[in-house]
Amino acid sequence: MKQNQTIITYFIIKGVSDVPQLQAPIFVLVLLIYLSVLIGNMSLLLLVCLDSHLHTPMYFFLANLSVVDMTSSTVTLHKILQIFITRDNTVVYFACLIQLFMFGSLSSHGLFILTAMSYDRYVAICRPLNYNIIMNFRICLLLASFCWVLGFIQVVPYVWLISMISCYTSNEIDHFFCDLVPFMDITCNDKSTLQRLSTIQGLIVYAMFPFVLISTSYFFILRAIMKIHSSIGRRKVFTTCSSHLALIVLLYTTLIFQYSVPSNSPGSKKLFSLFNTAIVPVLNPLIYSLKNKDVKTAFRRRLGKRKADILQIIH
Repeated sequence: MKQNQTIITYFIIKGVSDVPQLQAPIFVLVLLIYLSVLIGNMSLLLLVCLDSHLHTPMYFFLANLSVVDMTSSTVTLHKILQIFITRDNTVVYFACLIQLFMFGSLSSHGLFILTAMSYDRYVAICRPLNYNIIMNFRICLLLASFCWVLGFIQVVPYVWLISMISCYTSNEIDHFFCDLVPFMDITCNDKSTLQRLSTIQGLIVYAMFPFVLISTSYFFILRAIMKIHSSIGRRKVFTTCSSHLALIVLLYTTLIFQYSVPSNSPGSKKLFSLFNTAIVPVLNPLIYSLKNKDVKTAFRRRLGKRKADILQIIH
């Protein structure tokens, strides 16, 4: 459908693949992944809320990250499932802008939360005597609120620019959700301003701001670890950061691969984007559950309490 200076009222989402034989396997795979995201992150969120031993700043930020993962996956994956069930791959213009806004803000918010968690680890290791004073509930709430507000604000400029676009070469979006790059691919307006803004914003929001702050925190953490003479002490301190470091490495590795894929390879871009929006939210709770003793202990504690309650009811 060719458009030239015509108002677009809806877009056609092409999805992950055009091959008819792959639609059912993709649906099953995405459904299983989405359910895993919901179950894993909801379980971790409930565990943090119910277990008083996990009412600490690190797990407060982790609970925020679980909310981000569940929301982000819902925003991006629901259309794949909807297309298979309803056979309707259209999305109205306004809904597409909302999806673009939500995905952009949630993606950056996840990085901001990881940045706040790195500061928490810095205070815990480098200033342990003042930890409870510095990382009190008010400060944690302010940091989390700042992450949410900044995440929503930073995406407003390019969503506003996209809403001003009046000319499209097509209304087909070669992606499984409404994202910035597919939008720029189908516009015939001058997109130089939008490209410059997205590049500058990407460098600041995804690279310089979070990465520099995280690197600074871990520089001081590493320096503090090197001052510990006992190898057991070093290992113990490093263990407190291992889960957080694993999340950072996983997320940044995925982003690097996603944005380094050539623009003439949309299939590869969609696969990396699917990994970033589906697989990473599945791995986040697993990493913290498998590598963190506090979470495993809390889970066993809640499981033991549940068994005791059941036995009490039986008897």
